[in-house]
Amino acid sequence: MNSIVLVGIGIIGFFLAFRFYSTFISRHIFNLEELDEQNVPTPAFKLRDDIDYVPTKKSILFGHHFSSIAGAAPIVGPAVAAIWGWVPAFLWVFFGVIFMGACHDFGTLVLSMKNKGHSIASVAENLVGKRVKNLLLVIIFFLVWMVIAVFALVIANLFIQFPGAVIPVNFEIIIAVMMGLFINKGGSSLKVPSVLAQLGLLVMIYIGSLFPISLEPIFGQYQLVAWIIFLLIYSFVASTLPVWVLLQPRDYINSHQLVLGLLLMTLGLFVTRPEIVAPALNLYPEGAPSWFPFLFITIACGAISGFHGLVSGGTTSKQVRKWSDARTIGYGSMLMEGLLALLATLAVTAGFKSAEHWHFHYASWNKANGLSAKISAFVTGSSSFLGGLGIPENISEIVIAVLIISFAATSLDTATRIQRYIIGELGEELKIKSLKNRYLGGAIAIGSAFLLMMSANQGKGGLIIWPLFGATNQMLASLSLVIVSVYLIREGKKKKSLIFLIPAVLVSFVTAISLGMNIVDYCKASKYFLFSLGMILFLSQLAVIFESIRIVRQSAK
Repeated sequence: MNSIVLVGIGIIGFFLAFRFYSTFISRHIFNLEELDEQNVPTPAFKLRDDIDYVPTKKSILFGHHFSSIAGAAPIVGPAVAAIWGWVPAFLWVFFGVIFMGACHDFGTLVLSMKNKGHSIASVAENLVGKRVKNLLLVIIFFLVWMVIAVFALVIANLFIQFPGAVIPVNFEIIIAVMMGLFINKGGSSLKVPSVLAQLGLLVMIYIGSLFPISLEPIFGQYQLVAWIIFLLIYSFVASTLPVWVLLQPRDYINSHQLVLGLLLMTLGLFVTRPEIVAPALNLYPEGAPSWFPFLFITIACGAISGFHGLVSGGTTSKQVRKWSDARTIGYGSMLMEGLLALLATLAVTAGFKSAEHWHFHYASWNKANGLSAKISAFVTGSSSFLGGLGIPENISEIVIAVLIISFAATSLDTATRIQRYIIGELGEELKIKSLKNRYLGGAIAIGSAFLLMMSANQGKGGLIIWPLFGATNQMLASLSLVIVSVYLIREGKKKKSLIFLIPAVLVSFVTAISLGMNIVDYCKASKYFLFSLGMILFLSQLAVIFESIRIVRQSAK
């Protein structure tokens, strides 16, 4: 099959979903337009502090939210899952995004806005009880802990693998701060500064290709650790600054950068019109786990992701100016990420020169299941698309590498800020007021991740527990959908809650099976640390679900 057929189906399907399905959810389930007509203030105005709660234009906030959720995960997941064939990967991304992922992001955003911009854990306390809140806080802390540790490692590896990306990525940070100051001083329009920033970034990509930067001459074999330390320091600073200084403008630039990248990749794909060389179905590859249920947790952020709910209820909900803006920001951003996941799928199924080349990269699960290897495969495949537009191979590789690093870095420091919020909420529960301090919370967030990373050679400790990421991420997504469903049921919208309840049941079912299978495997392999963590997560999931069912029954009575 030709790859442009799948791109066309994806774009048309996502457009129709946004035009009709998201409109129905906004108007008939959450009644957001009515809230705007009644001039009900959002948390951004009600609790404004110009640090975390800052009313923000829809276009800028869309950029922040989209950049924060579109990290490396929607690339890595499809790149690994392609080993089972392109058909399962495409179907899960397409239908998962429309009916699960986008609904999840939209629902958690609105629910957080209706609860003072608090996390899904705090919302759960009001709806279900304190025990559920504490369980969710533990799950969230664990998930974000993994994200910080692994994303820092991935970015560090990419800087080493693509040293030409160092200059443009750091240039982007400097420009973002300048734009932030411009916004704060009353700059009325960001169109001109944004265009200049994109042009400057293209120039820096070219300069980066001429002058690649490596830390090896200074740090030798410890260059990976050096990059990790620099990245964690950056994350601490970025997570404690007011959102208007760096987070908003950088993500605004990033969103334009990614849209431009997606546009170039799509145009290149239509020019080159590559045939898909991967098999449609390859359900029993060597050494790979069963495609069911592991396909549905391998492709997480590209279809549905619990981490997205943390962004919705962590940073984004504190900045929305109008209730109706949540539709574009929540539902629309996830559709864009779905397009990224779709292009990632095609990059690793149609971006190779031949079927033999594809089979070489996906000969076994050990070859396919590697973060760095699969990101490299995406860079190679995507570069072939850009090559169809006449862009030289060395430049196109840096363009794609900068895209990945920029969005992984956005997810990294957003995760650090979210972890700071979670630590503050844990401080409230433990009655330790000092944990509410953003500097202490930020230090604990990066410090705990650093300790995890250094528990293995060269900062790779996060990879020890990474096998639990997919299940934990999908578990949090399912539990967030449960909480949204409970809210709607208690609001007297039982039938309408099915839009969230059905995905919640499906994702909970798949997650429970995959986590249970992993727990059995960890026990057999004597991996008792992973076994213990898996059991804690599994029991926490069951406790939240049973407690939610109990509360719904009480409400019905």
